Amino acid sequence: MELRVLQYFLAVAREENISAAAQSLHLTQPTLSRQLRELEEELGVRLMVRGSRKITLTEEGMLLRKRAEEILELVGRTEKEVQRSGEAVAGDLYIGTGETDGVRHIARAACKLQEDYPGIHIHIASGDAVDVCERLDGGLLDFGILLGDIDKLKYSYMELPMRDTWGVLMRRDCPLAAKETVTPQDLWDKPLILSRQVDNKSGLYRWLGKEPEELRPVATYNLIYNASLMVEEGMGCAFTLDKLVNTAGRDLCFRPLEPRLELGMYLVWKKSQLFSRAAELFLGHLGEYMTGLRI
Repeated sequence: MELRVLQYFLAVAREENISAAAQSLHLTQPTLSRQLRELEEELGVRLMVRGSRKITLTEEGMLLRKRAEEILELVGRTEKEVQRSGEAVAGDLYIGTGETDGVRHIARAACKLQEDYPGIHIHIASGDAVDVCERLDGGLLDFGILLGDIDKLKYSYMELPMRDTWGVLMRRDCPLAAKETVTPQDLWDKPLILSRQVDNKSGLYRWLGKEPEELRPVATYNLIYNASLMVEEGMGCAFTLDKLVNTAGRDLCFRPLEPRLELGMYLVWKKSQLFSRAAELFLGHLGEYMTGLRI
């Protein structure tokens, strides 16, 4: 399977039309059709359904599209790193993370790094733990920031001193807003909006002391801003981490859980990771910054 053919396939997936894709690639339509047919024969599966007006990817085609995008992204990054290897320290650093105020400290360490090495560029990819680990395992990220338990056999890691506290985002006119903290019993009969992350939800169910079917989950989210809108509109109370939603000037408030429920924070990377010079420097700068936080 050639990279060139993967680029052709992605163009067709993007345009949903052979003629439009051929035009964007500066190929003839018969040539592009032949390349796609040979790709399907090579893989032994049907990748797309050719309709009268547009092309639709099969399940196998959607999987190939995802993997092809990852492969070409990784190839592009590798080319840049090799081309810059003889230059002054420069390059791109890719970090994946979920929503956490701890990113503020990562940003401060990155700012210091860029003061010393202006040629280093930082790229933050946001996603939940599943997204971050998948991209990390695929070589598309240098580092990931994970909350809670991590697989210490699979990843090398640096434990960070910051901790996130779970709580409930609610409307100010909610009866629970009069309390300083929220207990499990307070929420047993309330409509709940939960993070979609499995690990987060299992920890919350243990804290709640109830099985999922005994509660009233009404929605899930992966971006807390969208969840905050659901709360404002009266859908329910959202479990979230502290310091993520600015409630100033909004009809919202945050109350921590009681008993307190916290998540530790880790910077992780693949055990087999071969660091670029930029990644090595970032790790050093972050370690120095975190040591200062602990003192």
